[in-house]
This record gives sequence, structure tokens and C-alpha cells, in this order.
Amino acid sequence: MQSYATWQVMRRLRASAQRGRVRTPTAHARNNVRAAASLLAWLRGRGITLTSCSQAGIDQWLHTGPSACLARDFLSWAADRGHCQPLAIPAPPRATGAAISEDRRWTLAARLLHDTTLDATDRVAGSLLLLYGQPLSRIAVITTSQITSHDSQLLIRLGRHDAPLPAPLAAATRQLITQGRSYRGVGSPPATTWLFPGHLPGRPITPAQLGVRLRSLGIYAQTARRATLLSLASQLPATVLADLLGIHETTAAKWMHQAGGDWSRYAAELARARPYQP
Repeated sequence: MQSYATWQVMRRLRASAQRGRVRTPTAHARNNVRAAASLLAWLRGRGITLTSCSQAGIDQWLHTGPSACLARDFLSWAADRGHCQPLAIPAPPRATGAAISEDRRWTLAARLLHDTTLDATDRVAGSLLLLYGQPLSRIAVITTSQITSHDSQLLIRLGRHDAPLPAPLAAATRQLITQGRSYRGVGSPPATTWLFPGHLPGRPITPAQLGVRLRSLGIYAQTARRATLLSLASQLPATVLADLLGIHETTAAKWMHQAGGDWSRYAAELARARPYQP
């Protein structure tokens, strides 16, 4: 592991910096190292060495979550140096794809909000995607401590501020917390802090599992989230969007520009709403 981080990852970063790139891909490198460490820990927990790891084992590893494919670089490096047999692993998916239409987004959201025959897990997770633009990786690890109540209004903390939940979503969230959550595995403790408990005791549901559930309802996370963020960015300035949703201001600004948002227009509207008083 140390050899991979030193001679593969760090060497690439140094080479990138020497080429004069303004921004080196440090986040990508960090994710690769984390994926490699996670894979080795996963193998060790099953009594498997890297040398004896088979393709069947890697196929199982890929089901642990969408970030599992980031171990591809490590496995390729290890196979080239004889530390393991050649193992096939898909490249990480690219975040591409057109956004769904606003009509489609609201049709899906309306079903989640008002169809009480749907599982509360799907209603709440899908609504957080379609209304608040949260990625599945963050929805999966939401805890009950992020849900608070104030003056009979249910709130959720996604960024630095609490966001109100509309009444139908608040009711589904309360149902999810008080009446049990369907993804609680055998051996899990009777009480859990995860809003969406997973099959493994004490662990939350995986983003991949959430994705499968939502796709069965016709909701595809990537295109749905793009539509949500474009809609929100057209109505809010980047700093407000970042604070509310817990995303980086640079990311929020990117979505604002794609949606045609304008800071000067927001400032002018504020000035009209709050006239200057000496």
C-alpha cells in the first residue's frame, strides 16, 4: 500500500505539478488511495490476501458501493508488479447526462410526496434527491440527529443551516423514524442513528442500494439531481445554495452559471425588497 501511494500516486502528482498545472488532481489521488486502503481492509476482513484475490472476490467488492471502482488504478498497478493476478474492474462512471425536464422532476416528486403506498425509505430518499439536490452518497449517511423540530415544523440540516421539510415529506420522515426502516439487517441494534440503516449491523444503506430502489420507480439519480440543482441555482445565489445544501461555493457557482443565475440581479432584488434607511 505504501509503495503504491509513494511510487504511483505521489509520482503522478509531482509530475503534474512539474508540468506547471495550476491545479493538481489531489482529490482524485486521495480517492484512489482511500479506495485501495478500503479494498485491502475488505480483503483482510475476509481472510483473503491480495495475491490470492480472484475475479469473483473483486466482483463482490464492487457491490460495496459506487466508489469501489476507484480501486481500479491500484489493482492495475499491483498486477503490473506481480502482487496479484490481472483483475478486471470497470472505470469510474463519468458524471454526464442531460437533466430531466422540470415537468418530469415535479411529476416524480409529487408521486413521492403524496403516494403513501410507497415505502417511506423511497419517498424520503427520492424527495431529498428531487427537492434538495442531495447526492445518494450523502443521503445514505444522513443521521436522525440532522432531523429537528421547531414550532411543529420539521427541519433537516444538509449544510450550515436547517432547511424546512414540506408537510408530506415531514410526515414520511416521521414515519420512517418512528415506525422502523426496512433496511435493518439481522443482528442490527434495535436503535440506530442512521435515517436509512443498511443490511450490515450498525451501518447505513449503501448509495448503490438506494440507486437500485429509486431506479425501480423511474428515478435516475444523476439526471434527476442535475435538474434539481439547475432549478435551485436559477433561484438562489451561489453562497445561499452552498450553505443550504452543504456543497462547495465553487460548485454552487458552476450550477448558477449553467442555470443563468446572476449575482447582480439578486443584489438588485434585495435592494428593492429592503430599501436603504439612513
